[in-house]
Amino acid sequence: MADHTDDLRLAHILADNADSLTMSRFGARDLTVSTKPDRSEVTDADLAVEDSIRRTLSRMRSRDAIHGEERGDTGEGPRRWIIDPIDGTANFLRGVPVWASLIALSVEDEIVASVVSAPALNRRWWAAKGSGAWTGKSLASATPIHVSNVRNLHDAFLSYSSLHGWVESGRGRGFGELMRSVWRTRAFGDFWSYMMVAEGVVDLACEPQLGLHDMAALDVIVTEAGGRFTGLDGKHGPWSGNALASNGFLHDDALALIQPVE
Repeated sequence: MADHTDDLRLAHILADNADSLTMSRFGARDLTVSTKPDRSEVTDADLAVEDSIRRTLSRMRSRDAIHGEERGDTGEGPRRWIIDPIDGTANFLRGVPVWASLIALSVEDEIVASVVSAPALNRRWWAAKGSGAWTGKSLASATPIHVSNVRNLHDAFLSYSSLHGWVESGRGRGFGELMRSVWRTRAFGDFWSYMMVAEGVVDLACEPQLGLHDMAALDVIVTEAGGRFTGLDGKHGPWSGNALASNGFLHDDALALIQPVE
């Protein structure tokens, strides 16, 4: 198995720079906001972070491809960095501290390393394939994380982002059944739901409509923490346009409930 320690170290440097940029603009009165064709919002901070990451990667990993939320894809080859400069832009805009920069590396379409950095929460999570999942301020200050041991849906804690999209996807009834089947539900939202799965704080997280940049960094952290990360079609990884993450024990039961009605 390849060693991705150097890539992970670089991802932390990218995250450090992203944190400096985002925190300097969080709550700024002169923040510039525009609306993209999909009606989602983008700020000058989103663009500044992605551009900064791209500049650093062009120097440090010039042969690697890049896929980012805000700019066009660049480069070719088996190694590709997948960037979401601010996951949770709506929260960022409104002054809610639940947002993060997501930085992932895929090799041959497998996510092998990632960092999720949420500076307003003073939290960071990361993982590399075969090296476990961790939280802390840096590689030198790290605590291992692991998913929960809950075995029954009736005892499970489910987190999600919102109810929008579940009905449109044909899975509204199934998601309602899942919500009624579990012990507790809360909409922590975005990256945070999945990091809580990795930490064993909640047991399930799912969303019906997501981009690759939303999911790539979450995948390897959840799986290295001992969990499962699939699309709602059950396919492993962040490639399906939607996601279910779990501690593994609950995954198949949750998947069965949220399939579209025939």
